[in-house]
Amino acid sequence: MVFNSLSFVAFFAIVLALHALPITWTARKRNLLVASYLFYAAWNPPFVILLWISTVVDWYAAQKLVRAERQAARRAWMLLSVIANLGMLGYFKYGGFLLDNFAALMNVAGVAYQAPKLDIVLPVGISFYTFATMSYTLDIYLKRAKPADNFLDYALFVTFFPHLVAGPIMRPTELVPQFATERRASADQLRFGLALMTLGLFQKVVLADSFLGKTAESVFDGKTAPGAIDAWFGTLAFSGQIFCDFAGYSTTAIGAAMCLGFAMPDNFRFPYAAIGFSDFWRRWHITLSSWLRDYVYIPLGGNRHGELRTYLSLMGTMLIGGLWHGANWTFVVWGGLHGVYLAVERMLRSRFAHCRPGPLALFGFAMLTWTLVNITWVFFRASTFGKAWDVLGGMFGAHPDAKLLLGTFDLLSVGVITAGILFAHWQLRERTLEALVARTPPLLLATVWGLMAFAIVISQGTGSAFIYFQF
Repeated sequence: MVFNSLSFVAFFAIVLALHALPITWTARKRNLLVASYLFYAAWNPPFVILLWISTVVDWYAAQKLVRAERQAARRAWMLLSVIANLGMLGYFKYGGFLLDNFAALMNVAGVAYQAPKLDIVLPVGISFYTFATMSYTLDIYLKRAKPADNFLDYALFVTFFPHLVAGPIMRPTELVPQFATERRASADQLRFGLALMTLGLFQKVVLADSFLGKTAESVFDGKTAPGAIDAWFGTLAFSGQIFCDFAGYSTTAIGAAMCLGFAMPDNFRFPYAAIGFSDFWRRWHITLSSWLRDYVYIPLGGNRHGELRTYLSLMGTMLIGGLWHGANWTFVVWGGLHGVYLAVERMLRSRFAHCRPGPLALFGFAMLTWTLVNITWVFFRASTFGKAWDVLGGMFGAHPDAKLLLGTFDLLSVGVITAGILFAHWQLRERTLEALVARTPPLLLATVWGLMAFAIVISQGTGSAFIYFQF
């Protein structure tokens, strides 16, 4: 079941109705738990077992960990949780990838080895919920948090359907305490939550799918090498598509939770207006970047052990972040490029710390950041290195005689939407959507809301699953 489907509309209406019933808070939490399992089972019912395993193992490990008196016992229970979660993630997401690379390595070494074909189905959202559940035991092990008071609250934290399959990656400290007391959305929360869901679905169904997705496919999935115009506009199309798709999911998820009376953290904060790459990662997929910072970068040493260790920790974190996105070396290169960008930025900041750039220079740095981010998107979108080199070559004039692939409507659509995204991000860079809504006349808000809803309805049926479901 996906947010951009009629089945979800019916599902969510039923969930809202059940949540409004005059029954006990425990009964309503049980309703949400059952609804969340049904939401996940709509993809592939047997994979609910993986959710159960992850939930039970981490709950049990955390209970044992907090009662253990010896540090060795505490570490053992923590490792049980980490190994169980990473073991499931490693098998289902990286099993075939590791086996294929092992076979290639053996062949390079002169050993004839044919890897067996593993017919492994990737459970939707496994990258997200394993990170969420691991943070529970890790936070308790590091004494950052206490265990949940009861199993129901913890199980609901793991499975809560708005964030289950594509984030935001919630921490137990952010959501479990909200289950302790009764939650009902106020009239304002319900209106704003529904408006956020409309905005998110507009980004996904209308912008990402109806206008940008097919243009990106024409360039990145085509059989011919693109010229400069096609390569740049195809990359800009994917740049807009990946933002509208993923930010659209996060916005819809946050809105759905708000309609039920729960708060979830922002996952995107106008990232295409970032000035520098550290600023970009404070604005893009915020819950993942903060997870990697707390559970990878800092344990690797962070910035506490000299410059060399800092750069190694930075690069290692971004390489892991790239691999988290997919079992393909192109994702590792994408993460590595961001690691290089962050390292170079850190060196330049330390060298020119005394400089205070003006507004025009800051805007120039923002455009440079956005341009370099777009170059990394080539590796994120391309399925092979060969295709990535074709697109990069086209962007920098390597195919001057290439036939134009995109039509006038495609170029115009990408140009207008890209300009609109950049304008909106730059205007809202230091503001919040809530502040903008508060200052906008109600009649204008209602008109925009109605137009977005109408556009979603007439575009429905042309959409597809959210991109991040594959991660």
